[in-house]
Amino acid sequence: MPSPYVRRRQLAAEIRALRESHGLTTEQLGQMVFHSRTKITRLENAQVRPDLAEIMNMLDILEITGSRYDRLLQLAREAAQKGWWDRYGMSMGPRQKLAADLEYNAHDIRCYDQTAIPGALQCPEFLAALVELDESQDTINYKPERMAQARAQRQRELLRPGGPSYEVVLDEYLIHRLAVPPEVMAAQLRHLISIVSGQELISVRVLPHDVQIPGGHLPQSSFYLYRFPESGDPPMAVVDTVTTDIVLTKHAEVSRYTGMYDRLREAALSSEDSVAFLERVANRPTDQTGSGT
Repeated sequence: MPSPYVRRRQLAAEIRALRESHGLTTEQLGQMVFHSRTKITRLENAQVRPDLAEIMNMLDILEITGSRYDRLLQLAREAAQKGWWDRYGMSMGPRQKLAADLEYNAHDIRCYDQTAIPGALQCPEFLAALVELDESQDTINYKPERMAQARAQRQRELLRPGGPSYEVVLDEYLIHRLAVPPEVMAAQLRHLISIVSGQELISVRVLPHDVQIPGGHLPQSSFYLYRFPESGDPPMAVVDTVTTDIVLTKHAEVSRYTGMYDRLREAALSSEDSVAFLERVANRPTDQTGSGT
């Protein structure tokens, strides 16, 4: 199915354009359809799932008819669809919920991660260690048990027949700097090796700590790139920050991150060499520190 989140963003842009074409403020449109200004703003920012009856009422009041009415109503229907992630509510965390939606509906995913193993590829031991890190910083906005269940579901869905292709450029620094027990990191690396060795569509490339990345500045954060099967759905970049994920859909912005990813990928080890690297690190004595190269 089309990504409900992508459709919500498209519907949000359409509602904003309709309002502005009628010369209305968000407060004025809200009064016309008996909603608060806040609700209209949230619809225009894709922060809520649309109610079909409310959208139909809005289109009627704004005198939208014919094929445009049909197109917007279909967009609203797809934006209102629920996925497996919705049964967890917000207990899985808002960032993971967004990732689950985009992963499930993407054609291909490419990511650069400098802070952790991507969520859909984590093993239970590693995830538990990350929860402890969140607890130490008092930054939990999810229920750990439900989050772990959702994380496992994400992995099953990613590896399902017909799932998206998924390529990760993994910064070597995170293997050495992330404060999880060495045996947990070793278990996670073996888990990652097992996945990429058994799944043709999943691959990992390690970016060594001592390689230069020519052609521009260094990346300032982890980021994900999504492409979708429907031609009308634009590619998307999701940029990881400390407190939230920034979603980008403008062509120029996504192109910059795509170019950055290509440079990182070119500097990284091949898939085969990356697996060999991860095996060396996973199998070294647990009290050994430093680079695995």
